[in-house]
Amino acid sequence: MFARTHNEQATGSAPSRWAKLPILLRAIVSGLFLAVIALNVWPLLLAILPMPLAAFAEAAFLLGFLWWASGGNPPPSTKSDRAASFRSGKLSLIQWVWGLFAALFFAVTVHASIVLLFRFVPFPLAAFRSGYDLSFIHTQFLKWVAIVVSAISAGICEETGFRGYMQRPIERRYGAAPAILISSLFFTSLHLAKAWAILGMIPIVFGAGVLLGLLAWAAHSLLPGMIGHVVMDIGLFAYWWTGIAGDFSGRTISETGIDHPFLIAFFTFVLSLSIIVFAIFKLRRYETLCNSGAGPTSIRRTF
Repeated sequence: MFARTHNEQATGSAPSRWAKLPILLRAIVSGLFLAVIALNVWPLLLAILPMPLAAFAEAAFLLGFLWWASGGNPPPSTKSDRAASFRSGKLSLIQWVWGLFAALFFAVTVHASIVLLFRFVPFPLAAFRSGYDLSFIHTQFLKWVAIVVSAISAGICEETGFRGYMQRPIERRYGAAPAILISSLFFTSLHLAKAWAILGMIPIVFGAGVLLGLLAWAAHSLLPGMIGHVVMDIGLFAYWWTGIAGDFSGRTISETGIDHPFLIAFFTFVLSLSIIVFAIFKLRRYETLCNSGAGPTSIRRTF
């Protein structure tokens, strides 16, 4: 399924039918295939195996998935293309610092935006809890394990599929802006079937996709985005979707007026969004300086 253009040119073999397809189409199909197929392994394991055995099986699957998606054999013919799509490579200390800042404040930004949304419109509790019943798991500890594994699974699989295998090839051919837009649109579309995907949630999901796309592009790595995605999803699963961490009880500002909790949520959103944008700018500047051949000393002085 994955591109073999470079390897076929190196060996002189004729390109396959898949390699003849436009890069845009190959990227979209590959990204969706990896994200959707890999994401559905965890629900299947939960359905057929008891906890915590299902969690151990998913952990083994995710390790194998990461190894293969980042360029592990087989097949050796697509190794370099898979590594490129995964954005494989080591991050420097500077990239880790700004990447973690961006990741953590990304999660804060998303949750603050959801709080703000449900201060404007009533929180649809039934829609948000639909499809997230954990009553078949008998202990609170194992419910938390299931939530953490769910978040890790979503973070790894969706970032690999959308910001890696879909966005990266489009980015290399057409530039960052169309690549991030396309990956964010498909990322949003994947979530539209959820009961919680009410009209007000659509721009939040799309905005999250754009921020994750920018982070992958700026850091030249999927790792910061995976971390931010996992932290965000732990909160989403535990609080908004299952309620094991508590229930949202805020009333709309049409009832309460603009009160202190609303102002706190608003300024938290503005501040956290500003921090993630600044961190993305720093990551991109670092990448630009490295590509320009600037020495380590001058880079450290800049940051």
